[in-house]
Amino acid sequence: MKIELDHLVVAATDLESGEAWLRERLGVPLSAGGQHEGRGTHNKLLQLGSGTYLELIAADPTQPDPAQPRSFMLDDPAMQARLKRSPQLVHFLCRTDDMDAALASLKYLPGKPIPMTRGALRWRICASTGGRPPADGLLPTLIQWDVPADQHPAARLPDAGVRLTRFTVRGANGVIERRPDIVSPVPIDWEQSDAPGLSASFETPRGRVTLG
Repeated sequence: MKIELDHLVVAATDLESGEAWLRERLGVPLSAGGQHEGRGTHNKLLQLGSGTYLELIAADPTQPDPAQPRSFMLDDPAMQARLKRSPQLVHFLCRTDDMDAALASLKYLPGKPIPMTRGALRWRICASTGGRPPADGLLPTLIQWDVPADQHPAARLPDAGVRLTRFTVRGANGVIERRPDIVSPVPIDWEQSDAPGLSASFETPRGRVTLG
């Protein structure tokens, strides 16, 4: 059983302004993603190399409001106020090849796995109560892709020349002590801090860029 860094999540008030914000910083366009039917969200994607990618997510105005709060705190008033100022790096997900074993190994509760589909994609993702990710985004949500490796989103996305080079999680010691053992192609720094948050560094066509 492995727990591997899968993708980073940037949230925005809408996909258009979110992509414009990312394109200004990273220098490349994003690829079309799709809708999360019944979840009230949609996304765009960007390959980051080494089996990882970035997901830009926002509320989908073409869908009715979901029965449960949208993921990544998109319906939380405090998060909405933050997103009105600018898009935010809000969370990260880790994939596993054995969801049951991975869940049993964790020192925190990431939510209940639910099945999701989009076209040929099949996956299970842990959905937390109230749309709040673990530790408000500082501990990873687990996902299991039930497709061959060559059908993973990162394998299907075009290479836009952006590479993730470092990822940092800042939070209270009580959060850091519960972190899982993550296999990652880039360094993951866990820093004790009274100012919780995430940051990610990239090599891009415009040079080195840090978000968060």
